[in-house]
Amino acid sequence: MSSFNSILVAVDGSPNSMRAAEIAVDLAMKNEAHLYVLSVISAPVFASTGIQGTAGSGPSAEEFFDKAKKEAEGFVAGIVSRAEAGGLKVRGEIIENVPSVVEAITDYAEEWKIGLIVVGTRGLSGFKKLLLGSVSSELVSHAPCSVLVVR
Repeated sequence: MSSFNSILVAVDGSPNSMRAAEIAVDLAMKNEAHLYVLSVISAPVFASTGIQGTAGSGPSAEEFFDKAKKEAEGFVAGIVSRAEAGGLKVRGEIIENVPSVVEAITDYAEEWKIGLIVVGTRGLSGFKKLLLGSVSSELVSHAPCSVLVVR
């Protein structure tokens, strides 16, 4: 395996993304690489329609972002702490309210000159993958660097 000076792990709090984070921390330690921990909170579909919900119809866009950001802060901080305890140089960041998670990750990778992106997959296949799309598949196609997909 090539030596990577900078590794980006994109996490969303799912079990597979947390496994990806463990692997990214281990790889960063083995390669003495700088680790970047990124969580991207996409704009919810209902927020981009411009349609206001009625009282009691569910969470507002602001409530959605507040909850999502608190959750992201928690798991990003946990990964950053583990990496720092292992002696790594690490940067944790949350990007929010973006229309495309893939674009946000690839732009971040370009900006920070990332050598490897590590990302989990939800393990969807066939028709479900076709319908839902896949961040990991899109990253493999569009990332400016190597991508390691973890199950």
